[in-house]
Amino acid sequence: MTTPVTIVGAGLGGLTLARVLHVHGIPATIYEAESSAAARGQGGQLDIHEHNGQLALRAAGLFDEFLGLIHEGGAATRALDRNGKVLLDEPDDGTGARPEVLRGELRRILLESLPAETVQWGKKLTGVASLGGGRHELAFADGSTVRTELLVGADGAWSKVRPLLSDATPEYVGTTFVETYLYDVGERHRAAADAVGGGTMFALAPGKGIVAHREAGDVLHTYVELNRSAEWVGRIDFTDAAAAAARVAAEFDGWAPELTALITDGETAPVPRLIHALPDSHRWDRVPGVTLLGDAAHLMAPSGEGANLAMFDGAELGKAIAAHPGAIEAALTAYEAALFPRSESEAADAHSILELCLGDRAPFSLVDFLAGASVG
Repeated sequence: MTTPVTIVGAGLGGLTLARVLHVHGIPATIYEAESSAAARGQGGQLDIHEHNGQLALRAAGLFDEFLGLIHEGGAATRALDRNGKVLLDEPDDGTGARPEVLRGELRRILLESLPAETVQWGKKLTGVASLGGGRHELAFADGSTVRTELLVGADGAWSKVRPLLSDATPEYVGTTFVETYLYDVGERHRAAADAVGGGTMFALAPGKGIVAHREAGDVLHTYVELNRSAEWVGRIDFTDAAAAAARVAAEFDGWAPELTALITDGETAPVPRLIHALPDSHRWDRVPGVTLLGDAAHLMAPSGEGANLAMFDGAELGKAIAAHPGAIEAALTAYEAALFPRSESEAADAHSILELCLGDRAPFSLVDFLAGASVG
């Protein structure tokens, strides 16, 4: 079986690529390991930026649908110190430059915009073999195989397609995020809700912080950020939710109770997210018939750009393929020529943002940055 464009991974980047190709009349098939679109939760809100994510949605012909997903007021930003004192409070300016939407809803409109057969669910990739001449054969856990003349790895941090192009592997950056949720916060968690406000709240100190988002549906979604070794994280038994939450909260002893409640009152088991990254200048020599997008290509520390970059990559690759009919290598060369410097620049910015949040001057480094951005 041969398909014109084969995409591995039905995340936002892979779906955007498939949609832009569909807009241009180019068929694509996505192979996704998950059993269905509802197989797992899709995480919280994303801020979708004018200069990349929104451009991708315009290229996909989905900008109007996207506008209907926006969480009004969600772009507000607040910074606190460890005592809960407000250091900066910027309301949502209503410009739509960085509106917040739920990742799951964004994925839904992308899925609904594609022909039903585009995504093949339950296809866990186990291996890829080169057949020569730019052709590849994919093997799946269910015993099936597929051959393709154009393979795109949109399969995330631990991509199985990446080794065709690069021997780089993600490395732990020394920071772990611990994720928790609170629900019905207006009624049941009023102090924490008041501290967070209507958008994103940063409560930071050198080496640690509590970052929370007020999400649609009266939800607080929290990431506790800690500069700690992987061994330190590994010593916490996250199968014991109460004990794990208490251990993480102990790192914030003496902080305002409305802030630590975001950890100790969590209504979901705390989940550790060890942050990994590829080298900032990750790139590869042109290999016929295959390329990467999103985290598979340029995994970096969280900076608010990850989903935006994945969608932008997908849109740019789709447009390059459409602009070079019958010339796959020319399309991939053009795409990668722009991808590599863009990714390297964003990776450097990601390091800077992590330093603003958790460096020696936190929280004032981030406050100064945000205040300067709002003035500019």
